[in-house]
Amino acid sequence: MTSLKTVLHVVGARPNFMKIAPILRAAETRGEWRNMLVHTGQHYDAEMSDAFFRDLEMPAPDIHLGIGSGTHGAQTARVLEAMEQVLLTHAPDMVVVVGDVNSTLAAALAAAKMLIPVAHVEAGLRSGDRRMPEELNRILTDQLSSLCLIPSRDAEPNLRREGIPDERIRFVGNVMIDSLLHAMDRARALDTLERFQLQPKGFFLATLHRPSNVDDRDQLEEILSGLRTLAEETPVVLPLHPRTRARIEEFSLDTNGLQITEPLGYHEILQLQEQARLVLTDSGGIQEETTVLGVPCLTLRSSTERPITVTDGTNMLVPERSRSKILMAVNLLLSNLSIPRRPEGWDGVAAERIVRAIADFLSERVGKA
Repeated sequence: MTSLKTVLHVVGARPNFMKIAPILRAAETRGEWRNMLVHTGQHYDAEMSDAFFRDLEMPAPDIHLGIGSGTHGAQTARVLEAMEQVLLTHAPDMVVVVGDVNSTLAAALAAAKMLIPVAHVEAGLRSGDRRMPEELNRILTDQLSSLCLIPSRDAEPNLRREGIPDERIRFVGNVMIDSLLHAMDRARALDTLERFQLQPKGFFLATLHRPSNVDDRDQLEEILSGLRTLAEETPVVLPLHPRTRARIEEFSLDTNGLQITEPLGYHEILQLQEQARLVLTDSGGIQEETTVLGVPCLTLRSSTERPITVTDGTNMLVPERSRSKILMAVNLLLSNLSIPRRPEGWDGVAAERIVRAIADFLSERVGKA
C-alpha cells in the first residue's frame, strides 16, 4: 500500500490566510494527499491573526513557529532556520507558499535548498519597484519555485522576461476571490454599519499600514490631513493597524474628525468595503476585493503589482500622496465611475485549479521517478 504524500502549506501574515484557506478546503475535498499547515507567526497579534483563522474557518496550524517581528533580514533568517528543521522532520513532497511576505521567501528558500518542490500561489505579480521588500520576495520566490501559479494573465510575461520556462507556469486565477465570495453572505449579515452608525454608500473607508506611508512623519501627516478634510463632509472610517497606531502616537499626529476603530475582522472589513462610497488604501488585497465588489478604490502608492485592478477594475493609483493630490484623486474617481470587468479566473474556483495543478505536478513527478 502506497503511503499518502504530504503537502506542506506555509502562512505567515494575514493576506496569506485568505489564499490558503480555500486551497486547504479544496485539497481536503480531493483527499489525495495529507495536508500540513505551518504558521510562521510573522503576524502574531491575536486580534489580527487568530480572528482571521476563525473567520476563514481554517484549521489550527499543525506547527506554529512563533517568529514574531524584527528587521527584514532577522525575520527572514529566523523563518529560514525554523523551516529547515520542519522540513527535515516531516520531509514533505511539496511546499506551497503564497503571496510575497518574508515568510514566503524564507520557506521557499528552505525547501529549494533541500530539493523539495515549491508551488508559489500568486506568482508573477510585479510592481516594477525594487525598493519594496515585497517585490524582491516575489521575484526570488518565483525563481525558486517548480510551479508558478499565476492569478492573472498579465503575470505570465513577467515570468518569461525573468527566464521562467513555460512548463513551470500555470494560470489558475485569483484564490483571494474564492475567500471573498465564500465570505460575503456572512459579511452581509453583520451589523457593522449599525454599530458604527454608518449609512450604505455614505462613508469612506481607509486602511494604512505600508512603511512608505506610515513610517515617514510628513507623508503620514499629508494622508491624515487629506482624510480629515474628506471627513468634513463624509464620514471616514479608519481601522488602525498596530504599526499605524504606533506611528500616529509617536509623531503626535491629529486624527480628530476620523472614525478610528480597532483592527476589524475579515467579515467586518468586507461589509465596510462593499458598502463604502470609496476606499482609500495601501493594501494589495483590497485593490482586488474592491474590483470584484465594484467599489471605487484609491491606492495610496506610486505603483501596484496588481495593474489589472487599474486597467479592468475600480482602482486608481495616487503616486504623490499630498493632501491636495488625494482630494483631487477622490473627486476625479467619483466623477468618472465606470463599470468594472471582473478579470478572468476571479470566479471563486481558483483553489480547485490550484489543487489540480499540484496533483498533476506530483503525478508527473512520480511518473519520472
